[in-house]
Amino acid sequence: MDLPATLPEKLYLLAYDPERGRVTAALHLDLAVRAAALTELLRRGLIRDDGRHPVGVDGAGDGLDPLSAALLEQIRQERRRSWKTWIGRRAASARVVRDGLEAAGRIRVEQHRVLGLFPVVRVTLREPRVRKALAAGVAAALTGPFSRVDPADAALVALVDAARLGSALTWRQRREFRGRIDKLAPAAGPVPRALRRAVNAQSADGGAG
Repeated sequence: MDLPATLPEKLYLLAYDPERGRVTAALHLDLAVRAAALTELLRRGLIRDDGRHPVGVDGAGDGLDPLSAALLEQIRQERRRSWKTWIGRRAASARVVRDGLEAAGRIRVEQHRVLGLFPVVRVTLREPRVRKALAAGVAAALTGPFSRVDPADAALVALVDAARLGSALTWRQRREFRGRIDKLAPAAGPVPRALRRAVNAQSADGGAG
């Protein structure tokens, strides 16, 4: 079974709730996939942490998903911004990841109208076992021997926790495995903390509206 290669793709698929048959976490999903893209670039050595900012590093971005590739180009060309600012930029990032997964044949995207009026996009998994394998990797990172946890899985768990992605990690699990999650978080560098701040800020803005 061929699993997605990058963190944004993995996180998007984990946002799909098999019981509900749809992608969840709509409010924070753009933030979460941008954070995943930053983590992917950091893990590959294409950016580095310069205190409060990600800085581009020379190197080929072979095998990157479309979102990570675009973000790398922006970081290299634009002025420095904080991790939280890059995560919180207003952009349809989840759609970019979705379109990439659709082009790769991993999901099916159908557009229809509710009551013949309201446009709705329906996403379905072409290979449900891929999402199941990703969920199993999250579970293993939380319960298996710490020394055997793949760094990519550790980073993914930290991102899922910071994004409050309930389809992959319930609030009870986040509370039960808090100590383990905190030990896994360094695999994602400074990104989970910045993502948590971005999520809190977005939630506050939504509440104010």
